[in-house]
Amino acid sequence: MPLFPRWTNTVSRLSVFLLLALPAVAIGGLLIIVRSPYGTKVNRQVVQPIQFDHRHHVGDEGIDCRFCHYTVEKSPNAGIPSTQVCMSCHAQVWNKSPLLGLVREYYFKDRPIPWNSVHNLPDFVYFNHSIHVNKGVGCASCHGRIDQMAAVEQVSPLTMSWCLDCHRAPEKNLRPVEYMTSMTWKPDPGVDGEKLGADLAKLYNVHTRTSCDTCHR
Repeated sequence: MPLFPRWTNTVSRLSVFLLLALPAVAIGGLLIIVRSPYGTKVNRQVVQPIQFDHRHHVGDEGIDCRFCHYTVEKSPNAGIPSTQVCMSCHAQVWNKSPLLGLVREYYFKDRPIPWNSVHNLPDFVYFNHSIHVNKGVGCASCHGRIDQMAAVEQVSPLTMSWCLDCHRAPEKNLRPVEYMTSMTWKPDPGVDGEKLGADLAKLYNVHTRTSCDTCHR
């Protein structure tokens, strides 16, 4: 007479299968989550301490990105607008609006507005805004149509694969640098976009960049 009933063989096999399958399922689930909109934070609005409508400032008034993000062409960081930048306009325009009460308060206290970052890269990733915009990568290529956003949200996943897609074929995302901040730029009718990108890559000395130390330094 066997020591254990026959059904225990099935239980043993099932237990071994679960022990092997659960780690694989867990790892696979994590990989899916980090690449999902939940993990990449795509289309997730970030609450700011002060309401700032880019549709009005960029879309209606046509304010250039560089007016507020003034270091984007010469620094790794795009720059966050100071209260002085805000008040350079709003000392005359809407200078008594209650919507701008906090702006005036921070200005007179000589304190920066605590804006919340929308686009966050891990600390182990090196990214330089200036090298991209000076080589013909437009703001809208990564940040989307800012001029159509009431509250700025992240539209690109900023994953390693997303970055590498551009680094392998950068000419697809190049434009003349004078249109770097344009939200609506497109090649002129009749112009071959691929040829234009290839010509701009030669003009701006743009090459593929896929080595690890390009972004991980």
